[in-house]
Amino acid sequence: MKSIFARHDNVPVLIFDEVDTGVSGRAAQSIAEKLFRLSRTCQVFSITHLPQVACMADQQYLIEKIVADGRTMTQIEELSEEGRVDELARMLGGVEITEKTQHHAQEMLKLAAVQKDSI
Repeated sequence: MKSIFARHDNVPVLIFDEVDTGVSGRAAQSIAEKLFRLSRTCQVFSITHLPQVACMADQQYLIEKIVADGRTMTQIEELSEEGRVDELARMLGGVEITEKTQHHAQEMLKLAAVQKDSI
């Protein structure tokens, strides 16, 4: 619905907060492709926990909540290419990043680049 309204209403920025909740696999990939297509005509921000969606981004940020001295703060870090691999590997494998999850993350980024070039 948002993509249809964005085209007709000339909306310059769209924000999606975990629009991919409850999906995985091919459905997650389909959402990622739709978000990427939208990004060609407007700015798209998407908060996600799915590597299928994150790997299609042009830029990726790590957002963390930190508690210090009884105060909760949010820390935002733009990820380098290496940081993206590590974060995607963490999304794929959990807390411990292994050589296999890093390899899978690198492969996902390569496949995403090919997919983005074809759209």
